[in-house]
Amino acid sequence: MRAFFLVVVALHALIHILGFVKAFGIREIEELTLPISKPLGAIWLLAAALLLVYGVLYQLHSKPAWIVGLVGVEISQILVLYFWKDAQLGTLPNLLILVVLIFSYANSMFDGLVREETLEVLVPAEAPAQTVLSLEETAYLPTPVQRWLVQCGAVGKPKATNGRVIQKALMKMKPEQKDWYPATAIQHTNVSKPAFIWSVDLKMNPLMWFRGRDKLQNGEGEMLIKMNALLTIVNECGEKLDEGSIQRLLGEMVWFPSLALSPYVKWEPIDDLSAKATIAYQGTEGSGSFHFDEKGNFTRFVALRYQGNAPDSERKEWILTVDDYAVFEGIKVPSKMKATWKLDSGDWTWLHLEILDIQYSILKI
Repeated sequence: MRAFFLVVVALHALIHILGFVKAFGIREIEELTLPISKPLGAIWLLAAALLLVYGVLYQLHSKPAWIVGLVGVEISQILVLYFWKDAQLGTLPNLLILVVLIFSYANSMFDGLVREETLEVLVPAEAPAQTVLSLEETAYLPTPVQRWLVQCGAVGKPKATNGRVIQKALMKMKPEQKDWYPATAIQHTNVSKPAFIWSVDLKMNPLMWFRGRDKLQNGEGEMLIKMNALLTIVNECGEKLDEGSIQRLLGEMVWFPSLALSPYVKWEPIDDLSAKATIAYQGTEGSGSFHFDEKGNFTRFVALRYQGNAPDSERKEWILTVDDYAVFEGIKVPSKMKATWKLDSGDWTWLHLEILDIQYSILKI
């Protein structure tokens, strides 16, 4: 689909050059019966150049591409109207390009929103203080948590104030769904003041995709989902979403081990291989249990979490399990995980997640 669109743009642009060729007497163009002055010929050439540049920028996924394309289409359509007898068919590719431009504009606006909110979420995370997580600091933690912090390599490393996680995923939107939808996502997490923002791009087919943003800030959760970045499908907030969002942040502690020592997190021992954690911030509280193997590797996170944000939504068991590990900046973290809801109708594994990169204590987005 993308290749077809680029071919249309290229051919449409090249056809505009014919107006320039006729205007300057380079060659006779029989299909163009109306006279074209040299100034108008130059405008035909300008439209061709703008459309070609737009095609290149579109292929490069350049954010300003839609601006160049919009100017090119506007000039092209003015010429089409002026030379309607000869150029009326040019309206069709212009309409196609305009539709794509509308989606590109919507994507640009969505990206701008996420960037603005990301800056807000990361404040007041400042330049990372090079304080190293010491073994002595972990003495008050349950034994399996201490063992995990040593095993993952966090002890002896600088404490992260924030971080960026690059992800790819396979997702199912409903329990009965058979096909997995591919997605890419970026998450920014504030460790010093518990908060995160997660933006995802999920592809259903060449004509339909979803842009989503989940956020926890000041103890409040928000969820926004737009179809094709244009039509709002979900825009929710509320106490149940607040609790679910902070529980999610708690479970993602395994990517940010220094969060285990946060003053907002309280620990309770369960046994030699597990411990319960409760995080409370700005009036919102959530709990879950962390499970480890004998070596100290994290294996599973379990929480009773609201499934949905509706008035009748109930807490269901929500489980994160580990399939593989990787090392980022010297910290061993779960790199492949899956998320499962324990429902009355049976288990629903809705997410397979892979971590591609983690950067700690970032200074700019």
